[in-house]
Amino acid sequence: MPPQLAGEPLQARDGSALLLRPIHPDDIAALQRGFRHLSPDEIRMRFLHPLTELPEAFARKLCDLDTSRGVAFVLIDPPPVTAPEIHAVARADVDPVTLAAEFAVIVQRHYTGQGYGRLLLQRVIAACRALGATEMWGDVFIDNGAMLELCHSLGFERRLLEHEPGLARVTLALT
Repeated sequence: MPPQLAGEPLQARDGSALLLRPIHPDDIAALQRGFRHLSPDEIRMRFLHPLTELPEAFARKLCDLDTSRGVAFVLIDPPPVTAPEIHAVARADVDPVTLAAEFAVIVQRHYTGQGYGRLLLQRVIAACRALGATEMWGDVFIDNGAMLELCHSLGFERRLLEHEPGLARVTLALT
């Protein structure tokens, strides 16, 4: 079981308690539990291709960040839940050469429309600036209207990817 980690307590629209905090290397099982509650379309929107499971090795890689160049924040069930689940994740990895940070966000459908994607992405933007990133970017399906609108509202610019039909690249200057 992961250590009791500090974070920011939040309350969802349905009254359930959540904790916003950085991801931790011991969150593997919680991340896998959360993945099991994602729809195939939610998975496709986040990973840009279908996945039917989140293997332990991949989950471990997602949870065990090199904090000198990567950030990830989660919405997780707070203690004393014995088998917590991660309900949302926003992350970015800063390329040490270009100082551009690739980001991704996923929020379980039950928690969408409550401002959590915005909150998480704002935390990632601030953390990437603190790491010295000069730009953030992500690839988004053009049918993912909610994500494109969120990015637009935060100042990201959008362009279609010429050799990737159906994808747009959103970018945000951090300097």
